[in-house]
Amino acid sequence: MSNAGDGPLVSPEWLAENLDRFESDDADYRLFEVDIQEDAYASGHIPGATRIDWEADLRDTETFDVLSPDDFGDLLGGHGVTRETTVVLYGDFFNWFAAHAYWLLKYYRHENVLLLDGGRKYWLDNDFPMTTDQPEFSEQDYDAPSPDESVRARRTEVEQAIEDETCLLDVRAPAEFRGDILAPPGWNEGVQRGGHIPGAENMPCRLTIQADRRFRPTDKLADLFGQVGDADETIVYCRIGERSALVWFVLTELLGYENVSYYYGSFVEWGNAVGLPVESATSAELR
Repeated sequence: MSNAGDGPLVSPEWLAENLDRFESDDADYRLFEVDIQEDAYASGHIPGATRIDWEADLRDTETFDVLSPDDFGDLLGGHGVTRETTVVLYGDFFNWFAAHAYWLLKYYRHENVLLLDGGRKYWLDNDFPMTTDQPEFSEQDYDAPSPDESVRARRTEVEQAIEDETCLLDVRAPAEFRGDILAPPGWNEGVQRGGHIPGAENMPCRLTIQADRRFRPTDKLADLFGQVGDADETIVYCRIGERSALVWFVLTELLGYENVSYYYGSFVEWGNAVGLPVESATSAELR
C-alpha cells in the first residue's frame, strides 16, 4: 500500500515519509507500538510511537475481558487520540498483538485505524528510522460508543456454532491443534486439556505472513482461505486471542469476507471450562 488511504495496511515507506505527522501534538495522527516484550520499545522504536502493553493496557487484568468503554476511552484519550484520529499500529511477534489492538479499536467502532505491514521486525531489518525518545501528547476527550458485537464471538455462540457446523478456524500451530502441546514453548497462559474445539479446521496464522514479516499477496491469502469465502459465518480462535486477531484482520480487512467474528476467550477459556467438549487428532471421540 502506498499511502494511508489505500486500505487497512500502511507501507513502511509511506510511514517513513510521514513521520512528522505522528510526531506532532496535533490529534490527526497517532502511532502505537503494541508489544509483549517489555524491553523492545525502550531499546528503540519508530519516532512518534507510544508503547501500549498488550497484557497491562488492552485488557481488564481482573476480569481478563476487553477494556470497558470508559477504560478504553481513558487509554486512547490519555495518549492524545480523538474519535477522528488516524491510528497506526505495529508491534513485535508478527504483529499479533498489534492486530489485537486493531480488532479492539474496530470493536469500539474507531473508523480510522491502520496496521503497519511487516511490523517492528521489518522496520528494523530495513534500517528505517529509530529513536529512544518517548513522545508526550496532550490529552483528549475520547467517548467510546457501545461495542460492535458482530465482530466478537462469545462462548455460547461457539457452542451453537458446533451444532450448526459453522466454519471454525483454529489458527494455532498444528502441535497445539492436535493436542501434542498445551502452549508454545515459553508461554505461560496454558490450558488443562489439549486439542481443539470439535469441528474446527486448522489454519496456522503463520501461513499468512512472508519470511520478511509482511503479509502474503492478497491472491495467495484468498487461496489459503477459500473455504471461508463460501461460508455463511466464520469464527476464528487461537489460544489467548492474539493470533486469531491477525487472521480476523486478514479475512475481514484484506479479503473483505463478511460475518467473520473473533472468539476472544479462545482456547484458554474453552480448554479450561468444565463440561465443554474437546477433540484431539488421535481420537474421533469427544473427551
